[in-house]
Amino acid sequence: MLGGSLPVDHGYTLYGALSRIVPALHIDDSPVSIGPIRGDYAGNGTLHLGPHSVLRLRLPTGLVPQLLPLAGKPLELDGHRLRLGVPQIHALLPAPNLFARIVTIKVSGIANPSAEQFLDAVRRRLEESEIHGEPHLPVVASGPHAGQPRRRVLSLKNRHLVGFAVILAGLSPEASLGLQSDSPFSRRRMGCGFFVPVEETERD
Repeated sequence: MLGGSLPVDHGYTLYGALSRIVPALHIDDSPVSIGPIRGDYAGNGTLHLGPHSVLRLRLPTGLVPQLLPLAGKPLELDGHRLRLGVPQIHALLPAPNLFARIVTIKVSGIANPSAEQFLDAVRRRLEESEIHGEPHLPVVASGPHAGQPRRRVLSLKNRHLVGFAVILAGLSPEASLGLQSDSPFSRRRMGCGFFVPVEETERD
């Protein structure tokens, strides 16, 4: 991926930009998940892009030809100009501990849930999906919010959704692959619930 920067909160705008090139991404039952793009936080809600900054899509192998038109295409995300590179295909690998930059989940009757209420809702969703793993919320390492759970915001057209970064630990190989390929959490085309092995360093 070529470009200098992009917004930290880019899930919705990235989804829109990609859907304009490949309209099939906008179909309600599309199985494609779109991962958040990593970068180094530069302040003012902006990420600096580097060699680790890639666009990751997860989809059944049979749908790969539909996404090939994205190769080399320019994107504009809230005034930030990017260009996609040559696609590469990788198989998912199981890992016992997975990380998602942002997970959003509805907490019944609560508009702005606390971290504890959010975590309880995540546990219930995992139990409903028969996924056995222990979720916890990683905390900010430094700065004015040090020690607090990593709270994230997803901006949509007319509202803002609050979520948190989530780590799931102690997963079986089957559960790990299932979470990566078919996460039980919503808004997977906007960067939410996109799990990767914890060993992959998170930049933002």
